[in-house]
Amino acid sequence: MKLLSIFLCCFLLLPVSAFPQTVVIGKVVDEKGNSLPGVNIILKGTFEGTSSLTTGEYSLKVSSQEPVILQFRLMGFKPTEKQFTPTGDSLSLGEVRLIEEITQMNAVTISAGAMQASDESKAVILKPLDIVTTPSAMGDVVAALQTLPGTSTIGNDGRLFVRGGDASEVGIYIDGLRVGNAYGSTMANVPTRTRFNPNLFKGTFFSTGGYSAEYGQALSSTLALNTKDMAIRSQGDISLMSVGVGYSQAISNEKRSFTFSGNYFDLSPYQKLVKQDFDWERSPYGGDLEVSAQQKTKEGGLIKFLARTESNGMKLWQPMPGKDTRGILVQLRNNYSYAQSNWKQAYKNGWTFFAGAALSYNRDKIKQGEINIERKGSLSHGKVTATKDFSDRLSAKSGVEVFLKNYSESLPDENLTRQYDDLETYFFTEWDWYLSKKLVLRGGARLGYSKLAKKTWIDPRISVAYQVTKQGQLSIAAGRFHQFPVDNFRVLDPSIRNTVSKHLILNYLYSHNGRTFRAETFYKSYDKLITFEGDPLTPINLKNSGYGEATGVDFFFRDRKTFKNTDYWISYGYVKSERLYNQYGSKVQPDYAPRHNFSVVAKHFIGDLKSQVGVSIGVNDGYSYTNPNDAGEMNSKTKTYQSLSLSWSYLPRPNLIIHFAANNVLGRENVFGYTFTKEPDENGFYESLPNGQGAPRFLFLGVFLTLSKDKSANQLNNL
Repeated sequence: MKLLSIFLCCFLLLPVSAFPQTVVIGKVVDEKGNSLPGVNIILKGTFEGTSSLTTGEYSLKVSSQEPVILQFRLMGFKPTEKQFTPTGDSLSLGEVRLIEEITQMNAVTISAGAMQASDESKAVILKPLDIVTTPSAMGDVVAALQTLPGTSTIGNDGRLFVRGGDASEVGIYIDGLRVGNAYGSTMANVPTRTRFNPNLFKGTFFSTGGYSAEYGQALSSTLALNTKDMAIRSQGDISLMSVGVGYSQAISNEKRSFTFSGNYFDLSPYQKLVKQDFDWERSPYGGDLEVSAQQKTKEGGLIKFLARTESNGMKLWQPMPGKDTRGILVQLRNNYSYAQSNWKQAYKNGWTFFAGAALSYNRDKIKQGEINIERKGSLSHGKVTATKDFSDRLSAKSGVEVFLKNYSESLPDENLTRQYDDLETYFFTEWDWYLSKKLVLRGGARLGYSKLAKKTWIDPRISVAYQVTKQGQLSIAAGRFHQFPVDNFRVLDPSIRNTVSKHLILNYLYSHNGRTFRAETFYKSYDKLITFEGDPLTPINLKNSGYGEATGVDFFFRDRKTFKNTDYWISYGYVKSERLYNQYGSKVQPDYAPRHNFSVVAKHFIGDLKSQVGVSIGVNDGYSYTNPNDAGEMNSKTKTYQSLSLSWSYLPRPNLIIHFAANNVLGRENVFGYTFTKEPDENGFYESLPNGQGAPRFLFLGVFLTLSKDKSANQLNNL
């Protein structure tokens, strides 16, 4: 028995002596050759393993004689494998290099010229809720964006003006599809608003320049609005406001949702209570209907549909300088429709496809004294894009777009009409290279062709971002941008060509612990701007002979940490914009480009009162204008623009919101320019009237009630 035990022990030890162990050694480093400590090194298919030392070196004994695989794993890096055959002796695998794993949350992002409002990206400046609750905005997306750097508040206009550019130089998109006539039609000196309810959108991407090759036909800026993927729940929302009423009904389940809304407004009762500086014959009125639907597909894709139609009007006596009469009666009737549908699908192989189509139609009927004018415009947009993530370091997005444009102006009483039609085709491609999680390069180009102009052009774009510290990064963006002149110029002379701008932007962004600081300097050149002779209302001899530039600096600071339950941001922008354009014979500062723009927005939540109070302050250094009584062009300037806005939101119950807001609380008489007589009086003096506000201040009161099985639901939950 003892001999048997000895024999068995010798037999069991035979493999050890026959198959000696291999000692595997090596070192683990990163892309730059720096040592990586703490790397988990496992023999694949076993529990055998070790970890690298502070020097990155490791040692592991392997008993097998068959080819084996070592796995190297470290959080933040891509797993790596190394195959080898044990030799029964010491074996060096040399340096094993681990590549950083780059994700959206740990990688540097392009921030030059980009300001986002979403809940999805780490590079956001504002949230969707921030836009809705800005006191001076009164629920208008564009009015909220006017509190950000790079924008100018033009109180008698209401559109978006960016870095010395005209409002027509801003392209507005919904789900990547261009919106024609995104602002409501209005009369001279009566401010307008965007047509769409901010509750539609889950996020906003606002570019002040140097934007993606995906977007074109915009010299200064793009505003991309992204609709919600699905309604959160089934609920009804009743809105009772000082200017009208509205109702919205959402029906939702896990696979699809449907929302219908209708609104009617009439400012007549309000304007009878609040003193008006305008001479209204018929106060603004109108109504709209809107439908949106979302459907998930079996493959995990999403189909969206949005349609809107609205009708509105107003009558206003416009005074004439030098006359004691009420002036000229101007009447406006507007009809507008917009519809779009899009599909998006992501596949496991890294490809994502998008296809969409949109149609915008606008008709204005204007009666100015005894003259009847009708304007019609339509824009059809079709778009297909493909995005491929080749790896976490390289991705590309390419697409094709087609635009069909039609615009006409007519004098029905004289049976006179002029119009133009154009077919524009575009191809774009853009590539993101993550050279490391601290350095990203984006390059792209946009190729365009116009059938009407018979012209082809290409716009290169490039951006670079580098993370200088854990919380701070630098970005540079540059590019060229083309845009056709506005419709009322192009219909006069369809042969006029694209205007051109070039952007160069340097940006620094710091974000940490509830505080964000953003500084940006820029240079923007203009070429082939439209010039003409005569009056702006009846221009002749249109040419692409204008040029100009805009330079400046912007600062933005937001703090949500220092003061309890308080959130505030401060914006300042300086822009020096000069251009030879329109009827001017020399380079001038445009009347829509104040040089100094300053704003403050603050919100404070009072828990005991279930209330949020807010304040907005807007200031600029005034607007340039030409005084014909003095020599030169754009030779005068209005006094500074100043406005203080307050808001109060009260939640007596979770499903009930009472909101009050007041613009220009102090009643400052802001002037945006002057209208002069065309001819001087007997003393050679040109008389004038100031272009001011419609009222000393605007007051808004709204009661918003939500009907849902979820008693905590309200309209803010949708954002």
